[in-house]
Amino acid sequence: MDVFTMVAIIVVAASAGSVARSYLKNRAEHRPDADEGVQQAVEDLRRRVEVLERIVTDDKRRLAAEINDLDAGERPI
Repeated sequence: MDVFTMVAIIVVAASAGSVARSYLKNRAEHRPDADEGVQQAVEDLRRRVEVLERIVTDDKRRLAAEINDLDAGERPI
């Protein structure tokens, strides 16, 4: 194999690598549907965690009072 053939093979390989890298980068940037779905799922989970934190950290006396009000037939605040 002569020098010019090796240089041509190296140039073709480098060009193909550059084209492949550009294609993959461009493909990854144009997936807004997947990102929106993930963001919506994260937001839903964040709201659920907030509710659970509020339940867990709620003052026990207030929770007990609301339970007692339910037993008495009254509506909680």
